[in-house]
Amino acid sequence: MTDDAGYGWRGDLIDLPAYLKRIGFDGEPEPTTATLRALHRAHVTSIPFENLEIILGRPVRLGAEAIQAKLVDRARGGYCFEHAELFAGVLERIGFEVTALVGRVTLGAEKVASPTHALLHVREPGHPSGEPALLCDVGFGAGPLEPLEIPGTAEVDQDGWGFRLRPGRTVTAWDPPTQGWEMHQRGADGWVQRHVFTLNEAFRVDFRVLSHYVSTSPRSPFTTRPFAQRFSVDSLRVLDGTTLTVTRPDGRTERREELAPARLPDVLAAEFGIVLEGDDPRRLVAAVDGSNLDV
Repeated sequence: MTDDAGYGWRGDLIDLPAYLKRIGFDGEPEPTTATLRALHRAHVTSIPFENLEIILGRPVRLGAEAIQAKLVDRARGGYCFEHAELFAGVLERIGFEVTALVGRVTLGAEKVASPTHALLHVREPGHPSGEPALLCDVGFGAGPLEPLEIPGTAEVDQDGWGFRLRPGRTVTAWDPPTQGWEMHQRGADGWVQRHVFTLNEAFRVDFRVLSHYVSTSPRSPFTTRPFAQRFSVDSLRVLDGTTLTVTRPDGRTERREELAPARLPDVLAAEFGIVLEGDDPRRLVAAVDGSNLDV
């Protein structure tokens, strides 16, 4: 056994049959573009986005074994670093060439944001001639359903949901200059820049450092209230605190505000497929309504 130098995604630790069962993928996966598209679609529509460990007062644990125990073996989800590390390990196990990236979530804002989002740059083995790389974004919680070609600037319609990549800010002081990229998503009011990134390689240790900030900083949007998302072909469900929103591909939105905190465990199970175990339902309710801060 050799020491782990921190490269790669420990695909050898992934229980691939259990993962494929979790996302409902049938057959023997091969390292092809068709397989990658099918895996991406199955992952984002099966494993939800959620930050509940933080609200329950527990650390978010990364590493293939910890992520698999939570996202695969249980009816739970996670946020981008968990999703991206799991998907990277799966793809590595199958035989894809995987490079991690980090992005800055902007949601239309013009100011510089912290690099708190995880993405994957994926190729078939051997870099087939003429085949573009694919940008996988399984951890945002709101799609895309399938990877986007990079480089590529075409607007992509995926079952009514719209996405596109655009060239962004270029770092001209470097030799050669480094091209930045922007991910845009189509909403009811048109296109919105969702996040920006460059093609600079990130590693597992980077995920751990950035995840620690996201899960502990009072400036992080995920340390103040429960947040969950579930994406599918026909809807995006979002729980933000005690507000439930359902958005359709055409932009139509339904909102249910001021859900009673006591209802949250049932809403998470019914709407998001997130099942809290043991004392966690009580702990979540207590954390949200403030009835017991020692959760």
